[in-house]
Amino acid sequence: MTDTVIDARGLRRGYAGGFEAVRDVSFSVARGEMFALLGTNGAGKTSTVELLEGLARPSGGQVRVLGLDPYTRRAEVRPRTGVMLQEGGFPSDLTVAETVRMWSGVTTGARPAAEVLGAVGLGARASVRVKQLSGGERRRLDLGLALLGRPEVLFLDEPTTGMDPEGRRDTWALVRELRDQGTTVLLTTHHLEEAEELADRLAILHEGELVLAGTPAEVTAGRPARIRFTLPAGVPAARLPLTLRAAAYGQRVEIRTGRLQTALAELLRWAHDSGVELEGIDARSGSLEDVFLDIARNRRETAGAR
Repeated sequence: MTDTVIDARGLRRGYAGGFEAVRDVSFSVARGEMFALLGTNGAGKTSTVELLEGLARPSGGQVRVLGLDPYTRRAEVRPRTGVMLQEGGFPSDLTVAETVRMWSGVTTGARPAAEVLGAVGLGARASVRVKQLSGGERRRLDLGLALLGRPEVLFLDEPTTGMDPEGRRDTWALVRELRDQGTTVLLTTHHLEEAEELADRLAILHEGELVLAGTPAEVTAGRPARIRFTLPAGVPAARLPLTLRAAAYGQRVEIRTGRLQTALAELLRWAHDSGVELEGIDARSGSLEDVFLDIARNRRETAGAR
């Protein structure tokens, strides 16, 4: 279960006019691993994934999927992979079941339509026309079609966009189940919670470059924890102990600390001794959101210093 299934080395992808969307990107994904590729809009995520899927030839570097070049040997690689694009572009007048059957006709070893629709929670919507589906239901259909051929490698591009919270959680459970069965999953997402929830490892792209990679815990290690709460009217943040180093926005207060448990205990002890009731207390360790903000800020400062 440790052999490499996706291997990218020094990937580059340029476009007309000299713009380089992907610059010297390298990473690998092991069999049965869930790997998240993250980045802001324009970071190069989609351009990178298209190279991995064999939809384009790299301008430089090398990519291997299941040990093969996905572009030059696409006929061998494609039947072993599943791809969920950001938009499927289905014929709107076909029903859900008809769409799956049409897709089955061009998929090697396709699973039964009813099995696929049941897996993605669309069994009761089989006779509904695609144009009548909600945005979240269309994403479920996208996922179902990506799973038709029982893929060894699954590419998911923003899989839960448009889904309600229940649909998102159901999709997470299904993707985890696939991973547990040995499917290798490469995921791109704007939902940082999704990456933290699902990914075994992740990489962050910014302006075409890979700037950080590792497990979610490794990537967020060393980031300060935060405590947020609201003080009652008439209680200024200046009354808080100086050791808590609070930043106040009106009555809303945020504390950044490298000692979450100690700081939280001190805050609650102060509130108890002062007879102050804190509203909306939210305490959490460093997050991917903090990492993203730090990366964006550091790149802006670097650019400004040139």
